[in-house]
Amino acid sequence: MDLKQQAKLILDAIGGKDNIAAATHCVTRLRFALKDENQVNKEELEKIDVVKGSFSTNGQFQVVIGQGTVDKVYEELVAITGIGQASKDDVKTASEQKLNPIQRAIKTLADIFIPILPAIVTAGLLMGINNILTGPGIFYEKSFVEVNPEWADFAGIINLIANTAFVFLPGLIGWSAVKKFGGNPLLGIVLGLMLVHPDLLNAWAYGKALEEGTIPTWNLFGLEIQKIGYQGQVLPVLFASYVLAKLEIFLKKRIPDGFQLLLVAPIALLLTGFISFIAIGPIMFSIGNAITSGLVSVFDSFAALGGLIYGGLYGLLVVTGMHHTFLAVDIQLIGSTGSTFLWPMLALSNIAQGSAAIAMMFATKDEKLKGLSLTSAISAWLGITEPAMFGVNLRFKYPFIAALIGSAIAGLFITLQGVKATSIGVGGLPGFLSIFPDMWLPFFIGMAIVLIVPFTLTFILAKRKQAK
Repeated sequence: MDLKQQAKLILDAIGGKDNIAAATHCVTRLRFALKDENQVNKEELEKIDVVKGSFSTNGQFQVVIGQGTVDKVYEELVAITGIGQASKDDVKTASEQKLNPIQRAIKTLADIFIPILPAIVTAGLLMGINNILTGPGIFYEKSFVEVNPEWADFAGIINLIANTAFVFLPGLIGWSAVKKFGGNPLLGIVLGLMLVHPDLLNAWAYGKALEEGTIPTWNLFGLEIQKIGYQGQVLPVLFASYVLAKLEIFLKKRIPDGFQLLLVAPIALLLTGFISFIAIGPIMFSIGNAITSGLVSVFDSFAALGGLIYGGLYGLLVVTGMHHTFLAVDIQLIGSTGSTFLWPMLALSNIAQGSAAIAMMFATKDEKLKGLSLTSAISAWLGITEPAMFGVNLRFKYPFIAALIGSAIAGLFITLQGVKATSIGVGGLPGFLSIFPDMWLPFFIGMAIVLIVPFTLTFILAKRKQAK
């Protein structure tokens, strides 16, 4: 294949060199910040041999090429256009200019939580292994470790490793959030760890201490401040990180370079610490718990409706980018209640998109679409749905709708069954590892629904359209 010619065709289809504000690539996709996406000729773009699909998200126009080949196509594009090679951050900055305030807020959350997602997902998978070892009724009537006590310490170490990401979650969020807001990420780590310091009352013991009236306090010149930690909490460290970063930026502009090392970090951290324990922490802790209680009560009172709506609409949330906001909600639920009822529906929604895409592989006669459908379906079944959604399902519309229908039915079913996850894991076929073992059976039934319903609906509709 003449990759130089392919690059020229791509350039023409996206509106030419003058329409590119910045361009980079990831492992499989070209990423463009375009000045005007209306100039893109998607029909011509999809006809290009090397192109496996395209979609727009968060102000970026992305063209799916494939691993290895994308690097070469990008090099040819740079050579043809003369544009400088940009980093992902350069493209993000250029694409952010076109976002409205709500989109920017959602993107900010995404930029904070996506970098820490590998640690959270790893913790979820390890907790799944621990659940298999400690859950009753899987191998024996009792748990595996009860029948084989020599494995108990092995499971205990796995549990410790798995829980670390959640115990010190504010440290992870602090690092990522302060970096995003323009401050020193190392100070963000210190801030996050400060909020879960061992000298503070553990957040998970707060309820009992409140009932017993034994919450420890500081007496700050007559002002009583509750001496509590914020383990598993999202909002306190998010807002504290914003304050820390802005204080650091403010001080750097006003303190001479020779004194910055001695003054900027200590003053910024000290002020943020006092503000966090006096105001940010207690207020955000209450708001976070109120949000959690509200969600739990809604799903307790209207389980069927909640499962139907969230399960059915999650795919649309991905299209708009709003699904990133629910990552924070999932983490908050896990931190406050020890489980999440939202994440299992996410996992099933991803599988549904993959099932709709694989149906297109069997239904179509287009060899290029067959290949794209297969690879994107596998990706969706392993938790990454964008190639399936934007490359196949949304392109033909009815596969996407079929996936939403299947996901809605499965969401209704598993919510009525009370299926919950111990943590966030791989949002696809391996997702059962993050589900409580005693809820595996209803979750597997939900998986069967999202494998069969979207596939069947898509295949039937595709054949009917071909027959016309």
